[in-house]
Amino acid sequence: SSCVFSTAAQQRSTGDECGPEDPRDEPKHPLSDCALEHKAIKLEEQVRDLTERYRKALADSENVRRRTQKFVEDAKLFGIQSFCRDLVEVADILEKTAESAAEDAEPSNPNPTLKKIYEGLSLIEAKLQSVFAKHGLQKMNPVGGKYDPYDHEIVCHVPAEGLQPGTIALVTQDGYKLHGRTIRHALVGVAVESQE
Repeated sequence: SSCVFSTAAQQRSTGDECGPEDPRDEPKHPLSDCALEHKAIKLEEQVRDLTERYRKALADSENVRRRTQKFVEDAKLFGIQSFCRDLVEVADILEKTAESAAEDAEPSNPNPTLKKIYEGLSLIEAKLQSVFAKHGLQKMNPVGGKYDPYDHEIVCHVPAEGLQPGTIALVTQDGYKLHGRTIRHALVGVAVESQE
């Protein structure tokens, strides 16, 4: 409205001085100053809107790139997860066999073959654990630690003799982590206060 008022004031002030041939001398512009200002304001708003959309699109594409990169890195680290779960069962069997051979190869039993079998099984077990460590697979050793439902599964409760309640007293099956992610929960016995 201020644009309209100012144009009307200009026409009044120039109308007295101008003759009928004056408007023909100056070329007519198809858009008035007010219309040009209005169009410039609209264009500035469009530029701001498009700039904001462009920034959001850039941020979204950067987030997608980061998520994709994280997904690829996780796939590299945890792609062997199911293989590790299967191999851990083999490690359990090997450990139990080595323990059994150790019991039979006591000093009271002079059988040299049993001693060699026990030594061989011990070497295989040590090598298997070093291969596990090389690939980020670790055996959990929770005895004496606090129970964590993300890492442990309770299979029994035992009287808390010298242990605080909630502390892990025994492990019936070892748990394993792959690069910090639990792939098999440790089966544990948790100490509880005896109710007498």
